[in-house]
Amino acid sequence: MVKHNNILANIHLRKPSWQLRVRTWLNQPGRKLSRRTARANKAAKVAPRPTSTLKPVVRCPTNKYNIRVRAGRGFTLQELKAAGVNPKYAKTVGIAVDHRRRNRCQESLDANVQRLKNYMDKLIVFPRVAGKPKAGDCSDAEALKAATQNAVEPVVQPENTDKFRPASDMASLVEVEAYRTIRLARSNQRLEGIRAKRKTDKAAAEALKKKK
Repeated sequence: MVKHNNILANIHLRKPSWQLRVRTWLNQPGRKLSRRTARANKAAKVAPRPTSTLKPVVRCPTNKYNIRVRAGRGFTLQELKAAGVNPKYAKTVGIAVDHRRRNRCQESLDANVQRLKNYMDKLIVFPRVAGKPKAGDCSDAEALKAATQNAVEPVVQPENTDKFRPASDMASLVEVEAYRTIRLARSNQRLEGIRAKRKTDKAAAEALKKKK
């Protein structure tokens, strides 16, 4: 029951046209099917070429994720040169090229060079005009007829070898006192000058005592 001369309650909870603000995702199954069909049509159109380009194996950035590897944007010019592949030619045979990336360790360079060599060994280049192969094209008719559309070699995570270490190695790691070793090395480095000066002063004092 309303008493006194108060304002009428007006709760602002009824927003108009709320149906216009609703977002649904009912087309998700249909789009999934459309993408799958488009991938199949593209694979059939470019056959027997692979559906994706060959990518290098790179480490994920930052200390948190650098134990993982993933597919990079493209091979460096140094990797292509070591594998004997021309950068312009690489783009025409399904090899991704990234001129901005740099090789910072020999291990990744060797791994990607070997990846390129494996790809080039399996590569079959069809001549533009049937029966008239040019330099670098495959001239074997049987090989051309038997060529299949292979998927590009995926990037596989390296196997973790820490769990396969022998018990003797693990025991030796436990025995090492890393903190004590580091602190001792820092202390020796900090006191090196003081100890050298003290040694020099002591030698000079002994020499002066002998002269007297």
